[in-house]
Amino acid sequence: MSHENEYHDNMVTMLELIWGEGYMAPGGAGNVAKLLDGTKPRGKRILDIGCGIGGPALEMARGHDAEVVGIDLEQPLIDRANAAAHRFGMTGQCTFQVVEAGPLPFEDESFDVVVSSGALTQTDDKAALLGEACRVLKPGGHMTCYEWMKSDAELSDDMRYWFRMEELTYEMETLEQFGRRFENAGFVDVVTTDASDWYREKARREYELIKGSLYDKMVELLGSDAAEHFVEDWRAMVVVCESGEMRQGYCRGRRPARGA
Repeated sequence: MSHENEYHDNMVTMLELIWGEGYMAPGGAGNVAKLLDGTKPRGKRILDIGCGIGGPALEMARGHDAEVVGIDLEQPLIDRANAAAHRFGMTGQCTFQVVEAGPLPFEDESFDVVVSSGALTQTDDKAALLGEACRVLKPGGHMTCYEWMKSDAELSDDMRYWFRMEELTYEMETLEQFGRRFENAGFVDVVTTDASDWYREKARREYELIKGSLYDKMVELLGSDAAEHFVEDWRAMVVVCESGEMRQGYCRGRRPARGA
């Protein structure tokens, strides 16, 4: 079955307006720094799974002199990422390509670090993707991700309503389930960190911003109907963040060193 693109132009424009040019997940360059902390990325080869429009990959390349390969399922996002790399004169350091769901098109042990921000959130077969991430990592290399997650309770009506407002595919699990999946995929030294408090406060500030000082800009860029949709989308997200049902977290693991 072919992939159906979900990130339409209005959605991407809105995410960049809130989270910064090139970013489709919160935190901007600061989130990239958190993902790479302790992975010794300088001069290394990094795979960015679910690279979106390329902001994090370009930041990794600029900040760490790394060679970054970004992959995504959606051609329009990859086109924008490649255009950004060209615009910033980084086409030799950052490359972006569309992939199909399934095995990654890379040789075994071909990357030093694998990064993802949100890809596992939207992936049904997490075990397969993590297995592939482990396969393409060099021994001793790190897999590190930032994901949106859920509590261990049954999904509430509020959560289902927010999913409808998002109009995106979500396959959320708990932070504890993520950690076990990393271990089952063969990673060692697995560490999980709950970031829910951080984004709970940030989501509230974002909501106040988009219904306040950013609203006129949203209408200008998106039209009034789309602007109203995103105001309601963020309101619904704040509800599930503040209830503790929608959570955020980091998970990291290392492929065992050869002979370990």
